[in-house]
Amino acid sequence: MRTYRELFLVPEFRPLFLTSTFQVAGQTVSGLALGTLLYTATGSPLLSSLAMFGPSLAQLIGAATLLSAADRLPPRAALTGLLLAFSLGTAAQTLPGLPVAGSFALLLILGILVSLGGGVRYGLLSEILPKNGYLLGRSVLNMSNGVMQIGGYALGGLLVTVLSARGALLVGAALYLAGAVTARLGFGQRPPRAAGRPSPAETWRTNSLLWSSPARRVVYLGLWVPNGLVVGCESLFVPYAPREAGLLFACGAVGMLAGDTVVGRWLPRSWRGRPAVPMLALLAAPYLLFVLHPAVPFAAGLVMTASFGFGASLLLQERLMKRTPEELSGHALGLHSSGMLAMQGVGAALAGAVAERTSPATAMALVAALSLTVTLGLARGLRAADHRNRRPGRGARQDPYERS
Repeated sequence: MRTYRELFLVPEFRPLFLTSTFQVAGQTVSGLALGTLLYTATGSPLLSSLAMFGPSLAQLIGAATLLSAADRLPPRAALTGLLLAFSLGTAAQTLPGLPVAGSFALLLILGILVSLGGGVRYGLLSEILPKNGYLLGRSVLNMSNGVMQIGGYALGGLLVTVLSARGALLVGAALYLAGAVTARLGFGQRPPRAAGRPSPAETWRTNSLLWSSPARRVVYLGLWVPNGLVVGCESLFVPYAPREAGLLFACGAVGMLAGDTVVGRWLPRSWRGRPAVPMLALLAAPYLLFVLHPAVPFAAGLVMTASFGFGASLLLQERLMKRTPEELSGHALGLHSSGMLAMQGVGAALAGAVAERTSPATAMALVAALSLTVTLGLARGLRAADHRNRRPGRGARQDPYERS
């Protein structure tokens, strides 16, 4: 599977694409609206920031307790139920008199559920597409997510101005509801991928199983840490260039879309084991030049170049799927998604703390240097694991849980 036309001819990919689009749009619009609402009510930049990005950290709880359900629930029912919960939870944020503690309690619950949603959605993607189509399909979903984030923030800002923050929250709830209807009507009835009942104990057991493989472990670290630290650099765009931060974010999105397009559509299958480490290095290296406080036009070019490296995550996800049994694919991808988003929250907190003591530009360069150091530390393991995967007959130990 090499073309977008072939991809969209797969019947259940179309509703999956629309479901993901509605969810990201709803999440972006409602996140901006809630951040605005809480800032207006409290005057606290910290609470406003946590309202927008704090739920990413809550995914750690979901990753530790709920992920076993990703492969043990029927996908259609799970996605429909989760999107309905997001819709109701978002609408509840508009209740008059809701205390700040109540608002954050709702965010905590929804953040935990998001971790399960990622596992169900991406597990279903690996199920409905042939193995050679997963990378192309995930790249299209990534591109859609990037476009929806840009459009969602723009729409959210307009809705907050025209309707008020509460009105924008209701629009976000409606977008989630549209996703739930799409999931219910668009997907066929599929059985769970794995037998048994979901539970926190089963989640821990499967997490331990996935983490026990050195080959998978190094891939997870490659997916989580360099990416999360570079997102920490991006979190400082506003203090670095308050008036032009939107331009920097847009250039980052353009670079990410270009990387995903090249990797997902144009990179030959025989080359996919080679560029992951160089792309992870590219993700951080341009930010080192921020120590020179570049002017905004040059900074925008650096950001665009760096963001091309986000395409490495597609290559590593494909590698992860090759090393994971099919009945655990949803759990494995959910663990990747939750860990990645949680690490992005950690990266933003770390970059912000360093910027408090230095400057935004210096902090971006230091955090980028840390990301590059991590990539160099993982490079040998990633290359060795890929070499064993390509040449299994030369004395390499085979993980009993990997599939060839």
